[in-house]
Amino acid sequence: MNLSSPVRFIKGVGEARERAFSRMGVKTVEDLLFFFPRRYEDRRNITPLSALTVGSTASVVAQVVSFEKRSTSRQGLEIASVLLSDGEHVIKAIWFNMRKLEDVLTPGVRVALYGKVEMRAGPQLTNPEFEVLDESDPESVGRIVSIYPATAGLSPKWVRRIVSSALELYLPEVGDFVPPEIREKYKFSALRESMMELHRPQGRESWLRARNRLAFDELFLLQTGLLLRKKRRASIQKNSGPLRPGEKFKSFWRSLPFQLTKAQDRCVREIMSDLASEIPMNRLLQGDVGSGKTIVAIAALAIAVDGGAQAAFMAPTEILAQQHFFRLKTLFAKLDVRIDLLTGSLSQGVHKKTLEAISSGETRVVVGTHAIFSAKVSFKELGLVIVDEQHRFGVLQKNALLAKTRSPHVLVMTATPIPRTLTLSIYGDLDVSLLDELPAGRRPIKTHRMDFSRPQQKRLLDFVRDTARRGRQIYWVCPLIEESENLDVTAAYSRFQNLREKLPGLKIALIHGQLPSDEKEAVMTAFTAGETDLLVATSVVEVGVDVPNATVMVIEDAVRFGVAQLHQLRGRVGRGEGESHCVLLAGKTTPEAAARLDALLSTSDGFKLAEMDLRQRGPGEICGVRQHGVTDFRVADLVRDRKLLEAARREAAALVDKDPELKNARPLAEALMSRLGSTLELAGTA
Repeated sequence: MNLSSPVRFIKGVGEARERAFSRMGVKTVEDLLFFFPRRYEDRRNITPLSALTVGSTASVVAQVVSFEKRSTSRQGLEIASVLLSDGEHVIKAIWFNMRKLEDVLTPGVRVALYGKVEMRAGPQLTNPEFEVLDESDPESVGRIVSIYPATAGLSPKWVRRIVSSALELYLPEVGDFVPPEIREKYKFSALRESMMELHRPQGRESWLRARNRLAFDELFLLQTGLLLRKKRRASIQKNSGPLRPGEKFKSFWRSLPFQLTKAQDRCVREIMSDLASEIPMNRLLQGDVGSGKTIVAIAALAIAVDGGAQAAFMAPTEILAQQHFFRLKTLFAKLDVRIDLLTGSLSQGVHKKTLEAISSGETRVVVGTHAIFSAKVSFKELGLVIVDEQHRFGVLQKNALLAKTRSPHVLVMTATPIPRTLTLSIYGDLDVSLLDELPAGRRPIKTHRMDFSRPQQKRLLDFVRDTARRGRQIYWVCPLIEESENLDVTAAYSRFQNLREKLPGLKIALIHGQLPSDEKEAVMTAFTAGETDLLVATSVVEVGVDVPNATVMVIEDAVRFGVAQLHQLRGRVGRGEGESHCVLLAGKTTPEAAARLDALLSTSDGFKLAEMDLRQRGPGEICGVRQHGVTDFRVADLVRDRKLLEAARREAAALVDKDPELKNARPLAEALMSRLGSTLELAGTA
């Protein structure tokens, strides 16, 4: 047995519990040692039942006096009610639909409970967490008790016992990979001591020191890995020469019908400098909704074509790919550059001819969806890859495209503003260009919240009708395509039918992701051309859709969308000269959902909204990185550990500059390979 041994070989685990542990990411002995409690209960000074206050969350220890289970008038709902006493006072605890409680909470049993105190004909704990106390378990009372994450087949008490056993046997084998000089600089306690403190805390201050030490370790390891990957990638020479602007780029630049912002001009020059280098570009271009990323990307394409290379422009949806394709055709019309669209909906004949043109090099720019990285696509001289809304692509899909040539220049773009902490964690090996300025003429979008009661409904429909009469267009977005029995939300199809009845004089169309590609294209083309007054849609219109004449965005059941998604949808309007409005339809909702809507009402700053989204939903929801395991930290928190992250970044940069092979930091090199080796092969653009 050693740290890499499967957890099932620890006494008391076995195969069934191993499967349960695996669901929580614990597969080895080392994983178990780093499987820290999700919270703690201070059972040194338990709150007496007489001191409980309504609205507080409390830990109590009491004895079961009686147990009762009853069915209610609501089908399938059972309530278990337990009367508890500490010898002087009583309190009731209830649980809903908890099976087999009667086998556990028998009269006379002592239990520790943790939950919110409510007043229901007397004080009551509703659905509290609980643990039957075992007098033979000295860790269950009289101390700060660790409460571990639980899953079916594993109780927190049992996990505590197994972890305790593993600590005694295997903690001495854990090595410290943070170099001694860094530990001394920040006065970090020893790693094993810090781990023990997180499992068996002695007090608040000692726990906080240990927690920060372990959070730093996670952030430092990731930052070192990202910076090493960046340095090693920079050492790979391109197989083609530098790409520099020539006549085609100059002609494109002169023909632009508008003035670029200072931010756009700066980003184009940063990309231009990268493309002129022998070192492959790996750059993230990010900007808020409407900041003009696409024109910067098109400038990069023009430089690549001038340099004699082919370029691939990937978009996550056919609608967005088609929009990019038609815009490129217009802007490159006089440059004698063949541009082809490659999507899954092409006819067999057109698809075959397009593949031949790409393979021969006749096609200089390919715009498409995931169809670009299929095995059948072969490039003659691919030099630049642009990935739009990159977090919507699986990493392996991107790798499949990059594998079609050796070390191409790569530009990844996102319209989802990303907080700095997240940028460092996910894209720490990329150079970043930031579009922090909106083009001139962009008018602020007025955002409103409404319920959809009868009076409000009439108001909104009158407003929509009036908007159409003035020659402007409207989006109406719903979260589902068809009605669901499980969710009380209005489906796009039902709303489409309803609006046709309520607004008989308007031309109304429906679009969603399940429509055949040619139908989606026809619907979008008609809306873009102004032939449709109102477009009922799912979130398929969230990114990239650019219709300057659309001035109203109605988002139904807005609480079903995240902050970033609502901000993206709002950004579909406000692109022309007319005053624009975004209407968030929502009835009664949870405090968390209400906070999201309030944020949209209070600011149009995508970066502020992204910070809130990070606090509420976590990094995986924002950037689609959950699948990569990059931000699956055991301890670190990207919201509150900003200073730790930046310190870890500084120390990692200094170390990698001084010792790029980690020859003098072998424990760090070994930890990188064992913990992040496969992850770093997948993350970002590698």
